[in-house]
Amino acid sequence: MSTTKITMDSILSLSKRRGFVFQSSEIYGGLNGCWDYGPLGVELLRNIKEAWWKSMTYRDDIEGIDASILMHPRTWEASGHLSQFSDPMIDNKTSKSRYRADTLIEEYIAKLRNKNKTIKADEVEKRLASVSSNEDYYSIIIDEGITDPVSGTAEWTEVRNFNLMFKTYLGPTEDSNAVVYLRPETAQGIFVNFKNVLDTSRQKIPFGIAQIGKSFRNEINTKNFLFRTREFEQMEMQYFVKPGTHKEYYEEWVQIRRDWYKRLGMKDESLRFKNHEKLAHYADAAVDIEFLFPFGWGEIEGIHSRTDFDLMKHQEFSGKKLEFVDTVTKDRFVPYVVETAAGASRNFMAFLCNAYDEETVTDDKGGEEVRTVLRFSPELAPVTAAVFPLINNENLLEISTKLYKSLQQSMKVQFDKSGAIGRRYRRQDEIGTPFCITVDFETIDDQCVTIRERDSMMQERVSLDQVRSYIQSKM
Repeated sequence: MSTTKITMDSILSLSKRRGFVFQSSEIYGGLNGCWDYGPLGVELLRNIKEAWWKSMTYRDDIEGIDASILMHPRTWEASGHLSQFSDPMIDNKTSKSRYRADTLIEEYIAKLRNKNKTIKADEVEKRLASVSSNEDYYSIIIDEGITDPVSGTAEWTEVRNFNLMFKTYLGPTEDSNAVVYLRPETAQGIFVNFKNVLDTSRQKIPFGIAQIGKSFRNEINTKNFLFRTREFEQMEMQYFVKPGTHKEYYEEWVQIRRDWYKRLGMKDESLRFKNHEKLAHYADAAVDIEFLFPFGWGEIEGIHSRTDFDLMKHQEFSGKKLEFVDTVTKDRFVPYVVETAAGASRNFMAFLCNAYDEETVTDDKGGEEVRTVLRFSPELAPVTAAVFPLINNENLLEISTKLYKSLQQSMKVQFDKSGAIGRRYRRQDEIGTPFCITVDFETIDDQCVTIRERDSMMQERVSLDQVRSYIQSKM
């Protein structure tokens, strides 16, 4: 039974203490908006990506690629990123602090709701939804007297656009002819490889292309731990369909992605699907999959019906045909696209928050203590099993070590012989290990071990030669 409400402080504390996430370059004071995944964090992130990859590509109609981070600059002209990929930025003249204007207004709306000023919040939210220019953002901030969180003043500059792409140079000279960009998304690498994959994979419409990779955005403000960072990983799949069938496939992919999150243990009350009221210029339908973080609802994935915008633009800018030719009907068309775009980093944070729990249990001496437990799906847990010899007895250590080495060949396992058995259970609970295996003196006689399940804390005797298959059956 949970005893406390999850806070960002508790998630941050656990992440640092148990080696899930560290501040980047921490010994030098850290680098804002950048994070390093520790020993447990890298396992959880890898498991999330592996679960996504298998769900996407272990089927007949989706192929995988891994496109380069650096792409020809014309790619970003065609996609519109050079001209349109920007956020509205505003500075406070007193504190010199810099903010996204829309985020500043959203936080103001949240404060109004916390004060039960619902009517006023709805009015401001309606104005925000109808914004069409930077002047509109500025008017809302001035009209509402929104103040700087740092200085408390309302001395603001005008709102202006800030392009989010990181610029660098290809080759030895730093001039305009050598400019390239770190990709702000992985989708364009898929679109420019549409014909390559189509021609080499023998796929037919409909089919998809999936990719997992790093993206970079020079965010004005990074905040909320891993939610908004400057370097992150994306898991994107573009599904190419015949025009006129896109709505059907859009609805299908919304359901597929809903089922994926549910299968991996996402709680109903922590997940919602929010349809876009204001669509991007390339889309005719869009929905955000949002998770209820300790700081509020935040997007972890977007599903979009992108029409033929992307392929048409790349066809126009490259001069290369990006059509599909039906060899039976002889129809030629530029496919429509249904996109599923998930943040691996945001998924990591969502699954960590979803798993976090605290409950009161009986300690080794019969008293009560608070147990921190991460209730990960066994498929995602950074450590699948832990092996314990009951005490440091030579015979028990020999059996335990042999079992540990055997299991280690097919799953992530830890070996722990230090401290009381109850304390060892607690250590594994705190990192989300689903199964703890204890080798005791009875094992010497009956060749069985006790397997304790994390969430129910039920214990079961299992033959040594059946331990691997028992765990795999639970996976």
